[in-house]
Amino acid sequence: MGGEYGLHFSAGDEEIADLFWDIGLRRNSARVLTLLIKDVDLTSREIERVVDLRQPEVSIAITDLMKKRWVHIVHQITENKGRPMKVYHIAKTLDEILDELRDTLIGSYEQKFQDIERVRNLLHQKPK
Repeated sequence: MGGEYGLHFSAGDEEIADLFWDIGLRRNSARVLTLLIKDVDLTSREIERVVDLRQPEVSIAITDLMKKRWVHIVHQITENKGRPMKVYHIAKTLDEILDELRDTLIGSYEQKFQDIERVRNLLHQKPK
């Protein structure tokens, strides 16, 4: 499947994956997400080849992205009598994913600001 797309992980893709990582995604999840936002259907084996990760790393990244509901299984392929291969696809638009990331960051910072004010209030209440 991936071969028909002629996919490769470019320097631009590396930069996008690094930005996702800086934002807070796990490094391998960032690489897999960067590939899947190209709107392609890929098996984990194809993902391994394109993003240069080992099978367990891809599996963990896919699980992470599926928990966020950003990636889902679109179908399964059975070759011969082996285990069926799952085919993965992006489940949300890039803008939806970026909005979720932004909202998570905003919520995280708002909580930290509240924590700072709580510390300030607690310290000012202490008897001298």
